[in-house]
Amino acid sequence: MDKNTLIGFLLIAALLFGYSWFSRPSQEEVAAMRQAEMEAVQREQALLDETQSGNKFAKDGINAETDTLTEAERLKMEFGEFSTAASGKDSVLTLQNEMLELAFSTKGGQLAKARLKNYQTYNSLPLILFDGEKDNDYGFIFKSMGRVIDSKNMYFTPTLLNDSTLVMSLITDGGSHFDITYTLPAGSYMLKMNISQSGMEKVLPRNTAHLDFYWNQQLRSQEKGRMFEERNSTIYYKFVGSDVERLSETEEDSETLNLGLKWIGFKNQFFSSVFIADHKFNGAEMTSVPLKDNKDYLKTFSVKSSFDYNPATPQGPGFKIYLGPNLYPLLHGYDKGLSDSDELNLDKLIPLGYKFFRWINTVFIIPIFTFLGKFIDNYGVIILLLTIIIKIILAPLTYKSYMSSAKIRVLRPQVEEINKKYPGNEKALERQRATMDLYTRAGANPMSGCLPMLLQMPILLAMFAFFPSSIELRGESFLWVKDLSSYDSIFSWDAYIPIITPYFGNHISLFCLLMTVTNIIYTKINMDNTAGSPQMPGMKLMMYLMPLMFLVFFNNYAAGLSYYYFVSLLITILQTYAFRYFINEEKVLAKLKENQKKPRKKSGWMARLEEAQKKQEALMRERQKQQRQQYRNKNR
Repeated sequence: MDKNTLIGFLLIAALLFGYSWFSRPSQEEVAAMRQAEMEAVQREQALLDETQSGNKFAKDGINAETDTLTEAERLKMEFGEFSTAASGKDSVLTLQNEMLELAFSTKGGQLAKARLKNYQTYNSLPLILFDGEKDNDYGFIFKSMGRVIDSKNMYFTPTLLNDSTLVMSLITDGGSHFDITYTLPAGSYMLKMNISQSGMEKVLPRNTAHLDFYWNQQLRSQEKGRMFEERNSTIYYKFVGSDVERLSETEEDSETLNLGLKWIGFKNQFFSSVFIADHKFNGAEMTSVPLKDNKDYLKTFSVKSSFDYNPATPQGPGFKIYLGPNLYPLLHGYDKGLSDSDELNLDKLIPLGYKFFRWINTVFIIPIFTFLGKFIDNYGVIILLLTIIIKIILAPLTYKSYMSSAKIRVLRPQVEEINKKYPGNEKALERQRATMDLYTRAGANPMSGCLPMLLQMPILLAMFAFFPSSIELRGESFLWVKDLSSYDSIFSWDAYIPIITPYFGNHISLFCLLMTVTNIIYTKINMDNTAGSPQMPGMKLMMYLMPLMFLVFFNNYAAGLSYYYFVSLLITILQTYAFRYFINEEKVLAKLKENQKKPRKKSGWMARLEEAQKKQEALMRERQKQQRQQYRNKNR
C-alpha cells in the first residue's frame, strides 16, 4: 500500500469517527429511546397473550362441545330410548298422614324412607324402617332393544297431585311414559302403588309378558334385646289362595319358589314391610343373611321375582306396601269382608304358636287382652287381671289336681307299710302291684293329678308365644321394668363369658329370678303334697332342675312373660294353701277307707296297668331264671 492510499483510509476513518461523535444522542434522547423500546416489547407481549388466550378459549369450547356429544352418544348407546332419563339430579318428595312419613326419590322413582310417627326405638329415637338406597331399594328390569334397563338407575319426573298422591314418571326419548302412582290414604299404614303407561310397547318387545322385579333391604335393629329380635326376624311369604310360610329365623336361608305368591314381607320382631300384589308374583328367589358383626342392622333380605305385564295396556299391575306394626287387630282387620281365598292373612306375620295354641291366643287371650286395654292404661295391671281371669277359669282343674294329691297323701302310711312288706329291688314288682291295688280299692288314681295340669299346658304354651310377640307391651313400663316386651335387667356386665353369654346373656332379669324362686317353692310344696307316689323318687331331681333351666331360658325373654308366670305360680301357691285349709284330709281318708271295703270294678286304665305289670313281672322272672342258669353253667 502506497503513502497516498494509507492517508486516504485514515482520512475516511477520521471522518466516520467524527460523524459518529458529533451525531450521537444526548442522555435524555437515549432514555426516551429505551422507554419507547420497552413499550413496544410490552405491546407485542400483550398481543401475543391475547392471541394465545383466544386460541385456548376456542379450543376449550371445541373440547366441551366434543365431550357433550360424546356423553350423549354414550348414554344413547348404553340406554337406548331411556338415555334422557339416565342422567339427572336426585330430589326427594314427601307424603305423610297421621301414621307415616314417607320420602320418595326421583332416582328410581322409589320409596326411599319410611318413618312410623307413633313409635320410637327402645332408646327413644324416631322409628325409621329404612332410609336411603343402602337400607332399602327396589326396581323393575326393562329389556329394550337388547339392553337391560334397571329402573333404579333412571331419573323419574315427579308430579305431586295432592297431599296424598304422587306420580313418578319415567319418560323415554320418544315420549313414552311408565308412571308409578303412590297414594297414601289418611290414617293408614298401607301405601297404594299403581302402574300406568303410554307407548311402552314402542320401546319394549311386543312379546313381553312379564316384568322382572327385585327388592333388597337391610333390616334395622329397633329393640333392646338383639339376640331375641334376631330370632324373630325373617322373610315371610303367602302363596296365592294358600297358607303363609317363612324362611329360617336363626340361620342363613334361601328359597326358590315357582308357585304364585300374594305377598312377600320383611319382618322384624314388631314391625314389617310387606309388598302385596293385587294379582300375584310369579314365584320368587329369596335370601336371608344374618349380619352378626353389625350393631345397627340385623339381616340382609333380598328378593327377585316377576309379575304379569303387558306394555300395550294403559293400566298396568297394582300393588300395596304395608309399612307398620305387627299388631294383631290391625293386621287381621285387613281381611274383613273378604272370602277365605282372598284373605291376605297378614296376621300370620305374628308368631302366636302352632295351630291349636294360635287358636287359644286369637280366640281367647287376645280378645281379653284387648278388652282390658280399653279401660286400663297400665299393662302390668292388665297382665295381672288376665292372669287372675285365667286362674279362675282353670280353678276347677286345679282343685281336682289338689284332691288327687290329697288322696295320695293320706294313703301314705299304708303305702309305707307296703314298702316294708316288700323291701328290696327283688320285690319291686310285688311292691308296685300292691300299691296300685291299694289305690284301686281306695278310688285314688295317682295319674289323675297330672291330667288337670296337662290340660293347662296349652294355655301356658299359648302365653309363651303371645307375650314376646305382643307389640302392645313394647315400651310399656311397670314397677322397675322399662319395657315389658324385653328383659328387665337389674344387673349387667360387658365382658363376654363363654357359654354363659351366648345362652344366658350379659344380664340378670329380676322378674325371671322371682319366677325361678317361686317355681322352686311351688315345686317343694307340690313334692310334699304328692309324697309317697311311686313316680316321685325318680322325678324329684328333675323337678328341682326344671326351675333352674327356666332361669337360663327365660332370662332373655320378655319381662311380661316372666311376670305372668311369676304371678301365675304365686296364685297357684295361694290356691294350694286355700285348698289345704278348706279340705279336711281326715274326712278324705275316711271316705277312702270306706271305698276299700266296697267291691270296686277296676277302671279300664287300672286294668291295663295291672296287665302290663303282670307281663313285666313275668318277663323279669324269666330274665332272673336265665341269669341263674348262666351262673350255674359258668361255675360247672
